[in-house]
Amino acid sequence: MHEISPATPSANQHRRLENYRDLLLILLQKEIKVRYKNNVLGYLWSVGNPLAFALVYFFAFKVIMRVQIEAYPLVLLAGLFPWQWFANSVNSASSVFVSRASIIKKVNFPRYIIPLSVLLNHAVHFCFCLPIIVGLLMVYQKAPYWGWILGLPLQMGIQFMLLYGIALTLSSLNLFVRDIEPIASILTQFTFFFTPIVFTEDLIPQQFSALVYLNPVASLMINWRHLLVDGRLNGMYVALSLGYAVLFAGVGVWIYRRLEHRFAEVV
Repeated sequence: MHEISPATPSANQHRRLENYRDLLLILLQKEIKVRYKNNVLGYLWSVGNPLAFALVYFFAFKVIMRVQIEAYPLVLLAGLFPWQWFANSVNSASSVFVSRASIIKKVNFPRYIIPLSVLLNHAVHFCFCLPIIVGLLMVYQKAPYWGWILGLPLQMGIQFMLLYGIALTLSSLNLFVRDIEPIASILTQFTFFFTPIVFTEDLIPQQFSALVYLNPVASLMINWRHLLVDGRLNGMYVALSLGYAVLFAGVGVWIYRRLEHRFAEVV
């Protein structure tokens, strides 16, 4: 008879990775089901919030203030959709470990999978918004650009890296300091008004234009608008937003690793 050789370390690692992948998919499916549970209108609700805000901003800036921005509805939504992905992710990140205390205490698995599933849920929601951009492009006699083939994965990858770093930081710290959640919500609101979303960067006065580079979200959102409206990316903004993403991801991973061993104690 042939002896059954024990599994090699590489085989065990491969099996473990498959288990983690399956767990991530299960958590993601749960997040999506919870989000759209009992929603009869389904897809319409997924895009209704940014569309409602777009209507308000259009009336305020275009009708009342008469801001001279060509194709303003398209420009507005090209900024609001990526921002909604960012804001929803940040606002939900703080509580991801606290709200899942039972699974953290009972099941042994890498905790970083939890914020990963939450962020993927918001990324899927963002993808649901892209057909609206395509429809508006057609209204303005344009079409999706070839630049989207490389630009969309690049922008989504940078934003996801940035958000993952922020999520790891907020969710880890919030277990020990529960004031993190409201503080993060307030900072997100402040960041919105200091980021070129409802206005374009060329409207920023010259003496304040340098502040764009100090805003870790501004370069990313500006490039989203350039990509969705014109099919192009600004190389300097790509480098800047990637730099911020790497920085935030590094800080988030460092904080998570320093605190993870105490999660089950304080959750």
